[in-house]
This record gives sequence, C-alpha cells and structure tokens, in this order.
Amino acid sequence: MKLKLLIPAVFLATILTGVFYWQNRDNIKNEIPEVKATEEPKDNAGTMIFVGDIMLSRSVGALMKEKGNYTLPFLNVGEFLRSADLAFGNLENPISSRGINVGSKYSFRADPNVIQGLTYAGFDVLSIANNHMWDYGRQAFLDTMSNLSQAGIDFTGGGHDIEEAHRPVIKDVKGTKVAFLAYTEFLQNVKAGADSAGVTNFNLEQIKKDIMAAKQQSDFVVLSFHWGEEYQTKHNQKQEQFAKAAIDAGADLIIGHHPHVVQEVERYRNGWIAYSLGNFVFDQTFSKETTSGLALRVAIKDSNIENVEKIKISISKDYQPGF
Repeated sequence: MKLKLLIPAVFLATILTGVFYWQNRDNIKNEIPEVKATEEPKDNAGTMIFVGDIMLSRSVGALMKEKGNYTLPFLNVGEFLRSADLAFGNLENPISSRGINVGSKYSFRADPNVIQGLTYAGFDVLSIANNHMWDYGRQAFLDTMSNLSQAGIDFTGGGHDIEEAHRPVIKDVKGTKVAFLAYTEFLQNVKAGADSAGVTNFNLEQIKKDIMAAKQQSDFVVLSFHWGEEYQTKHNQKQEQFAKAAIDAGADLIIGHHPHVVQEVERYRNGWIAYSLGNFVFDQTFSKETTSGLALRVAIKDSNIENVEKIKISISKDYQPGF
C-alpha cells in the first residue's frame, strides 16, 4: 500500500522539477545572473557601473532643448549610476557649439548644456574614442575635452597629443587603483600625434604596451573598445582577437561599444569581456534591439573581480534609459 502511494508522489515530483527547469532554463544556463538595479553588492566591495553608447545630439538634444531640461535622459537612472563608486560610458558625440560638419548626415554634436545631465548622472570617466568624435572637426573635439575637464569628468581614448591620448586615467575604487584606456577601430585618420590632438592608435602592439604601462601604475586595468559591426548580436573574430590579446597582456575587463545592440558577455581566463553593451541614451527607436541595452555592475575587492552583474536597460520613446 505504501509503495503504491510512493510511486505517484515520485512521478509528481519529477514533473514539477521538469516544469521548474523549463521555466527557468535561461537563468540556469546563463553564467552571469541578471539582477534588479536596486540590489547592492556584498562584502563591501568597490563597485563600477558600465553602460553603452550615450548620444546627446539629434532627437535627444532637440527634446532636451524643447523641455528646457538637460538632465532629462538620466532622470530614471541617475540614482542607480550614482550608487556606484564609479560610472563609465561611451560619449558618442562631441560637446561643442563650434566646428564644421566634416562627417555625413549622421553627424552628431551636442549642446554644451548636456554637461548638466552627465554630471547629474554621476559619470566619472567617459570614452571619447569613437567614430563620431570628429564629426565637427578638431575644434569641437578640443571643446569636448575642455568641457568634460571643467565639469570634473575624466576622459580616455583621446587627447591633445599622443602622450595624453595613451595615458591611462587612474581612479581609486575603494582602495583599488583602476586604470582606464579606450580605443576605436574607426577614425584612425585622426590619431593623436606628437603635437596634434586626436584619438588613440588602434594597434594591437600599441595596446599591449599601453596595458603594460598601466599595470605599473595600477592594480586593475579596464579597456573600452569601440568596434564590431552595427546591429550584429554576435561579436566577430577581430573583436575576439583584440579582447583576448588584451587580457593576455594583463587587462582585467573589456567593455565594448558601437554595434548599438547587446552582444555576448563572457569570462576569459581571469578577465571578463563585454563585447557590446548596446545603446544607453540614443534615438534609434526603430527596433527592440536598439532600445534594449545592458549595464554591467562589476564588484572588485583586493584588485580582483568579485562579481559581474548584467542589468537590462530599456530605452523609452523619450530616449530615457530605465529598467
């Protein structure tokens, strides 16, 4: 009699286990858990938040001007960004009221008032190594660096000369010295020179030298790469080659931008690679993929990565990122 009762119970437990697995299979397979933005890191570790492309021109800029509010894009994420010890993103436009359009109809230039939004959001370091940073020429590029510096926001990936462009930005994150470097595979016709402003040299041997130099001054090295193919959800071979070579040379974390969609996040040896975080603030509202980004919250302690969390970002019709 007991055996007859036991068999249905075992059968029912098996079915329930299977249902649970299929309902949660994505989380089970995913190496990095997706979390709510309100969750806090444990063990008093230092935290860094990394986000995708920030474009404050075109329709985004027009809406801010119309509303008279240059913090508008960050109203739903400001508290989240400021909760970290450091916030990093890719600035996808020059910030200037000067310069001449040397690009195409897709050229960007943001009103200097957008600095209000960047400081409100709490950004500490921004990459200026991307394909739009020279859209309005040298003058707008110089203005961008000046405007960021005056606001107390560090920039990486470019400079007034080659020495500054390749010099790492070093920040203290709860006792860990973190170095930031940035590169773009585009815009290599305006690389910084001995006496000329421009972006960093996207050359693997140069990148390795920069990493080794940064390691001598810091405990932890972060590289931002503006690379890959637009709207492709899978990284390409060149991205993988450069990312893994950088980690082999001593980098700890690789953050990717440019595809405008999210690509893979993976662990490689003792480092992590986020091939693309997608958009963060952008007016590309034509698809679900371009209005879905990723924020990466990285906890570090004793110069090591303790935890990596993926946080989904959704961009509204008013170009505001949220959760």
